Amino acid sequence: MTATADRATGAEEAARFHALLKAFEGRPAATAGQGKDPVNLPMIRHWCEAMGDTSPDYTGPDAIAPPTMLQAWTMGGLSGHGDRSAAYAELLTLLDGAGCTSVVATDCEQEYLRPLRPGDTVTYDAVIESVSPRKTTKLGTGHFVTTRMDVRADGELAATHRFRILKYAPTAPRAGKPPARRPRPVVNRDNQGFWDGIAEHKLLIQRCTACATLRFPWLPGCNSCAGLDWDTVEASGAGTVFSYVVMHHPPFPAFTAHEDPAAAGGPYAVALVELAEGVRMVSNITGVPYDKVRIGLPVQLEFLRVDEDLELPVFRGDEG
Repeated sequence: MTATADRATGAEEAARFHALLKAFEGRPAATAGQGKDPVNLPMIRHWCEAMGDTSPDYTGPDAIAPPTMLQAWTMGGLSGHGDRSAAYAELLTLLDGAGCTSVVATDCEQEYLRPLRPGDTVTYDAVIESVSPRKTTKLGTGHFVTTRMDVRADGELAATHRFRILKYAPTAPRAGKPPARRPRPVVNRDNQGFWDGIAEHKLLIQRCTACATLRFPWLPGCNSCAGLDWDTVEASGAGTVFSYVVMHHPPFPAFTAHEDPAAAGGPYAVALVELAEGVRMVSNITGVPYDKVRIGLPVQLEFLRVDEDLELPVFRGDEG
């Protein structure tokens, strides 16, 4: 009876706390925000170069901005905007006080109503759309908070952006917990050939048989001519770091333990590698400390066995 009573009391407390959180729904998360820069061609060009997007829609006198750039015009960067509302700050403080001191972004949804064009002034307002009941995840127990941002271009509604975070109390590590494992790749009929190549220590790139365009990642059709027929070429393995990020949080021991067990859970580099063949792929950089990775660093393909049934292509950096 005691255990049953304790569970009932815990459920009642969770319900009361969720009622406090739900009172924030509909309150502003940001008010009268404004992008730091008007929509402009240089930022569009940088975005397209990083993404490898050569669409003519994003160049020339009639250029528009790629729709997926939406957040680029509203993010505050390192210095922030200073537009967070008192209600949103109060909500986060309330969650912090309940032990939900960690945060992770979970997903976003965007709806585009009209294209953004160079010269547009971007403004926005955001609202706290929903706060979930208490949820238990592998990361820990907490609440999902969803905000909706209405983005305007010169006063006209251009897009809506929903962003969801999980504010949670981290799960305490269990004694005798098995070693962390890397997430399993999703293998389907469109990319099976790529993983078959990895099993043979070959990095295979798709090539359209109609126009000879190379493409990566693997796709069912050519993004240049829409051709459906393809063959493959084997990459030489040489490349350079085109761009990179260093992951500090959340810690994930499986991404560092194989290179340096003492550094398990510490920072690690994730790079966009430009292969000698001209395509780009995301992978880990090995062989050099994470703080020595740089744009232009020469790298060479190698295959890393991360556990008994998973081997992955990674790139070893050459500091020399």
